[in-house]
Amino acid sequence: MTPGSNIPLTAARVAVDVAAPVRLDVSGLLLTAAGKVRSDDDFIFYNQPSGPGVAHHAGGGTAPDSVSVDTAAVPAEIEKIVITASPDAAGQTFQGVEPTATIRDADGSAVLATFTPPRLGGETALVVVEIYRRGDAWKARAVGQGYADGLAGIATDFGVTVDDSAPAPAQAAPAAMAPPAPPAPPAPPAPAADPRISAPPAPAAPPAAAPPAPAAGKVNLDKGRVNLRKNETVSLVKAGRPLFSVVRMGLGWEPAYRGKDIDLDASVIAFGPERNHLESCYFGRLTILGGAVKHSGDNLTGEGAGDDETITVDLGRLPQEATGLVFTVNSFSGQKFTEVAKAYCRLLDAATGEELVRFDLTNAEPQTGVLMCKLIRQYSGEWDMTAMGEFIKARTVRGMVKPAAKAL
Repeated sequence: MTPGSNIPLTAARVAVDVAAPVRLDVSGLLLTAAGKVRSDDDFIFYNQPSGPGVAHHAGGGTAPDSVSVDTAAVPAEIEKIVITASPDAAGQTFQGVEPTATIRDADGSAVLATFTPPRLGGETALVVVEIYRRGDAWKARAVGQGYADGLAGIATDFGVTVDDSAPAPAQAAPAAMAPPAPPAPPAPPAPAADPRISAPPAPAAPPAAAPPAPAAGKVNLDKGRVNLRKNETVSLVKAGRPLFSVVRMGLGWEPAYRGKDIDLDASVIAFGPERNHLESCYFGRLTILGGAVKHSGDNLTGEGAGDDETITVDLGRLPQEATGLVFTVNSFSGQKFTEVAKAYCRLLDAATGEELVRFDLTNAEPQTGVLMCKLIRQYSGEWDMTAMGEFIKARTVRGMVKPAAKAL
């Protein structure tokens, strides 16, 4: 299998073995349609080896760990089971390690598929494959999504409560490093002055200050419309639920000089998990991805208030292989963006017309194309929108494909 590919499961009970030259910890998470576990009981691993329809099997060091899935016993509200792996040795990465997942019939042991994630490096944990429902059938998909913060990062991403273990080393350190306590009264000041023991209180401040930092770089929709600046990101999540409704990306511009027409073309380019080009939606092809993405048609002048061209995206209908959408504007006639004023893009709820996210292009360069923004599907299910504002030399959507893939 290759990343993003899928196969139908021909067995009701399957097992996924994950083997590597090093010992791996393998686990499974049961996820709902929202891309989250229902509770910590849906995290199946060596210390909690069984759940509804899913079980962990330890290899004991002589065989690979595996996770088995009895699809008939998986609860109806569970949409997918993701299989993860991380090196057993603390701090070890997948650099130079090629794990291979083998999907087999759990009863007959026949091999259904194998998958080796490509180009691994500093990742300390992987979502290797997923077993998921599609209607009344079950399928397996090759994923290979890497995480730099270990199995805890994956678990947290999918809603598992991970105990903060940071204080534990700080408490253990004094006992491990401090010499036997002398009976003399001056002994207490000595540990207080010992940098090995006074260190734990110092890190206590960063955890309190850390949460605002991610919030500044990536927010959600809970507080209403979000205005983005270049390279800022918003998670399309509202009230804790990912946005899977129909949205509309409006793109607009005005001529910089009164009385002069400006003919620009808006488009969206769809990519797969390997930055592979799937399809492009523009004035010459108004519908792509089975109707999940639709273009409003060409605007030849840029005159008038409001959006010049719109692209409607049904997030819930997008095929799983579509993991990235890059929205672009280019000038087929060769007019430069220095001749454009008030270029912007905005994301709206198509049902209500409510504006969710807006990005105003505040600078201009003498180029014929610009990557305005991108929507990226996170593995946990939700979509992120990132403002781009990158100018490139391209007059057609075809010329935008390679720069857009590189910018993902």
